[in-house]
Amino acid sequence: MTTEEEKTTTPAAPAGQARRTAKRALVGRLSWGLADQAASSVSNFVVGIYVARSLGVTAFGVFSLAWVTYGVVLNVSRGLATDPLVVRFSGVSDTSWRGAVARSSGTALGVGAALGAVCLLVGLGLGGRVGPAFACLGVMLPGLLLQDAWRFSFFTAGAGRKAFVNDVVWGVALVPAMVVAARVDSVAAFVLAWGASATVAAGYGYLQSGIRPRLTEARGWLREQRDLGYRYLVENVSLSGASQLRAYGLGAIVGVGAVGAVRGAELLLGPFLAVLMGLSLVTVPEAARVLRQAPQRLGKFCLLLGGGQAAAALLWGGALLLMPDRLGEFVLGGVWHSAAELIVPITLGVAGAGLGTGAAAGLRALGAARRSLRCQLFASACYVSGGLGGAVVAGTVGSAWGVAAATVSGSAVWWLQLRSALRERHHNPVPEVRTS
Repeated sequence: MTTEEEKTTTPAAPAGQARRTAKRALVGRLSWGLADQAASSVSNFVVGIYVARSLGVTAFGVFSLAWVTYGVVLNVSRGLATDPLVVRFSGVSDTSWRGAVARSSGTALGVGAALGAVCLLVGLGLGGRVGPAFACLGVMLPGLLLQDAWRFSFFTAGAGRKAFVNDVVWGVALVPAMVVAARVDSVAAFVLAWGASATVAAGYGYLQSGIRPRLTEARGWLREQRDLGYRYLVENVSLSGASQLRAYGLGAIVGVGAVGAVRGAELLLGPFLAVLMGLSLVTVPEAARVLRQAPQRLGKFCLLLGGGQAAAALLWGGALLLMPDRLGEFVLGGVWHSAAELIVPITLGVAGAGLGTGAAAGLRALGAARRSLRCQLFASACYVSGGLGGAVVAGTVGSAWGVAAATVSGSAVWWLQLRSALRERHHNPVPEVRTS
């Protein structure tokens, strides 16, 4: 869709004015990305903190297992539905965008229904403490994935404000749902509250866009985008699947409480991770715009993006080290003492991930799916081996240090592949990716 910012930049405008206008537009889109992720993260953060404080480290471990499972399914949806949309339909005509969003959101809804049914059956079969949480997650997956699809659709169109409003609706709907869940006082109840409020926001997304998800055209979308979609699927699932394998393996090697400790440390980094994820919503569309308008600036754009995120992660981690125990106990309750031991390695891991996202955005914008797939498979293999190998050697702390080393190594590979892709494009220019 042609954005308002693009309309204001005409050939007759002076070069300096055009650059200033473009910078203001970029800052505006990035700002909405950060605001949207802040709104989204508040709901997730509140649910996580409540479970950690109220139900103890073991129950928080159960919640974390359901959470990482959701992450796997979410990345399946993004790889097949929204990642190709972001790469190929950022800044296109309104007609092209609307048609693509209808097919893309229908695909996300179909993925949620299919994998939700699997998750429901697995949960019913497991029983115990874990089963009900997984069964409830399965019921809620269609709404959760459709809400996420609307967010990416709006950012693809440069309409980050709509994504922000949608996540605010989710947060508002979460309040009464949390009140009901608090009376039940179980992990499953909070999973239902979180998913039901997301489903409300998904319904509002339909009202915002005026686009009906076309579930029947999901197969056509998958066929049209198969050159990117299936590689992004493997890439995304290897990322979230590695996290899931590490969580399950850590629970088996050390205990479910160790999974809760790791999740608790990640919650301490929650505000920064919100920034990281907020930027990730707009980095690929922005990198695609840079590639179309000034391809020679893509490398610098990615370096500034990744370097800035890594530096911010280190500053945030340093601030956490100065946090008094009393404040940490207020935030995480009994989880604080086990989580505090993991702040340094988890901070280094997040800094490494932040540095790598700059290169990843560049590879996505270039449509270099083979290169990004190789990078992600390498990084995921390092993540699992480092996390589980470290757990065998030194328990929960060893697992955190293994993951930190793996993340930094994976980031180096991302940057090597981006450098090669930029050189390849310079010597062998390729046509712009299709947008219809």
